[in-house]
Amino acid sequence: MSEMITAELVDLEIDRSAGTKEAAARALAERMVALGRVTDLEGFLADVAAREAQMPTGLDGGIGIPHCRSAHVTEPTLAFGRSADGIDFGAPDGPADLIFLIAAPAGADDAHLTILSSLARQLMDEEFTGALRAASDPASAAALIAGDTAAAAVGGSSAGAERAGTAPDAGQPPQEAPGEEVPTFRIVAVTSCPTGIAHTYMAAESLENAAREAGVELTVETQGSAGFTRLDPAVLATADAVIFAHDVPVREKDRFAGKPTVDVGVKAGISRPAELIAEVRAKAARGETTADVGPSPVDNAGDSGDGYGTKLRKWLMSGVSYMVPFVAAGGLLIALGFAIGGWKIDKAPSVAEHFVWTDTTSWAALLFQIGGLAFAFLVPVLAGYIAYGMADRPGLVPGFVGGSVAVTINAGFLGGLAAGLIAGAVVMGIQRVRIPAVLRGIMPVVVIPLISSAVVGFLMFLVIGKPIAELQSALTDWLEGLSGANAIILGVILGLMMCFDLGGPLNKVAYAFAVGGLANPTEGSLKVMAAVMAAGMVPPLAMALATTVRGRLFTKTERENGKAAWFLGASFITEGAIPFAAADPLRVIPASMAGGAVTGALSMAFGCTLRAPHGGIFVVPLIGQPLLYLVAIVAGVGVSTVAVILLKGARKTGSAAGGAAADEAAKDERVPAAA
Repeated sequence: MSEMITAELVDLEIDRSAGTKEAAARALAERMVALGRVTDLEGFLADVAAREAQMPTGLDGGIGIPHCRSAHVTEPTLAFGRSADGIDFGAPDGPADLIFLIAAPAGADDAHLTILSSLARQLMDEEFTGALRAASDPASAAALIAGDTAAAAVGGSSAGAERAGTAPDAGQPPQEAPGEEVPTFRIVAVTSCPTGIAHTYMAAESLENAAREAGVELTVETQGSAGFTRLDPAVLATADAVIFAHDVPVREKDRFAGKPTVDVGVKAGISRPAELIAEVRAKAARGETTADVGPSPVDNAGDSGDGYGTKLRKWLMSGVSYMVPFVAAGGLLIALGFAIGGWKIDKAPSVAEHFVWTDTTSWAALLFQIGGLAFAFLVPVLAGYIAYGMADRPGLVPGFVGGSVAVTINAGFLGGLAAGLIAGAVVMGIQRVRIPAVLRGIMPVVVIPLISSAVVGFLMFLVIGKPIAELQSALTDWLEGLSGANAIILGVILGLMMCFDLGGPLNKVAYAFAVGGLANPTEGSLKVMAAVMAAGMVPPLAMALATTVRGRLFTKTERENGKAAWFLGASFITEGAIPFAAADPLRVIPASMAGGAVTGALSMAFGCTLRAPHGGIFVVPLIGQPLLYLVAIVAGVGVSTVAVILLKGARKTGSAAGGAAADEAAKDERVPAAA
């Protein structure tokens, strides 16, 4: 740990340079850059912001832990800042005065990540955090965090050194003190978060502390970035109940089948561990098991109290998130094949039978055919992982089977959506059936895949598949026949959707609709793809331009974000506008939507087409009508820029007018008093 934090990475008066979480992260990241720990400040901060967008990193007790894994980090690094006024990191109990910026390389080794994990556990210790609040200089604070006993004493406590590395091995049961009575109730828990560095281990520590207070024996399996040690089968077999505190899928979840289970997000494990323990004990007392209540509806996020609409959105987003890499790889390879070999490359013979090493056409055909194979997985992967989001690993087989049937009967993207939902529902229904304990071992491996695949295949082939295929065909014909006002209206709608939540669910729906059309491309579906990408580029480019031409309307942090937004927008990363929308949503989002609608409409009106699902300006050579396409983007960026400048300018004018009115009122009040 001493190599990860030094006095130069500590700022005990961070209020002087930061009043927001973005500014605090920037102030600490600049210290990392100065020491050569971070190579690209803006790229690293974009990774931090992306992690923050997944889930706020503020914790109860006045702690903020912005963190990420990033390719811009050269070695695992920790920076610490202390705020007298507090900075809002989204914690329920208010601002954070202790801020830890944790930076891990994309390929950090297990040993370093384990050390960072031990810090996360220490943050649950009030003595340790109290000592940090009392530290008088950066050197003593850095030494305390690093676990230097002598320096910790200078800082006010030796808690950090005493606790470093004391977490029990997740794979073994806690050791009993001599003469200690063995607890009668045993719980096993799994904690995990998207990054796997901080929340994972803080939730484990919080649950362990609450279990000790409740007189319960609890063993935690932390599924973090440093890998995970599987729970001892003997510990798992004797457990009375299970707690899942996670924001990513639990690995090998079938091990826990048949036991009373509480399934929540990782922050619940940190903030209310005693409540979770009480809840799972109550379930055990009632005799509830996973077979009684079914699996968690969404294995990759959220609390169990989500409404059906929220669950449905998460299920669909689960499928889309796994589908996108296939879309990007396959689509770009296909586009490169067309770019090198021309539009007739799809008629080339199989490269397995005919390939000439010196012929560019053969290489173009190779790229095209590899891309085509990757793209063929689009619908099955979508369906499989929608089912996975609903029912965990048992949903994969029927989901993939249903998706493949959808491809076979030409039900396309809509068929994949339906197949995934049906597969997940069928598996969840089977899992609700009570079965003898002796059969539970073969359920996920044999029984569930067999029955669910047969049911889903029957429904897709003979019941709902054909109507969906007809609907898909009608939609394709409609897109193919779009022209004039109808095409422009569709472009406006797609543009509004792409810019409404800047990478959120509505944005992903529009993108998935466009990508689905690439599975069986037509002139109409290629126009839709072009309009969607063009509109998605507008918000970050507009914010970048606005911060350049009217910088005084934006904060220093926003002006810095504007520099990165140029590249993000040009690369079709709509999320580059999120920092601006988060700070001023009522002005940034409407302005972005206005520009997106203009760009979407113009792209459709110009008849621009696109075979690549991603790439931004870097795939302009693959675009039909490329010059007009750029005109559409420039027009939308101009509209959004003007709109956001006018809206922000009106706010400042209003604020100035309000201040003048207040001064005048105060002057009027003083006149009678003087008289």
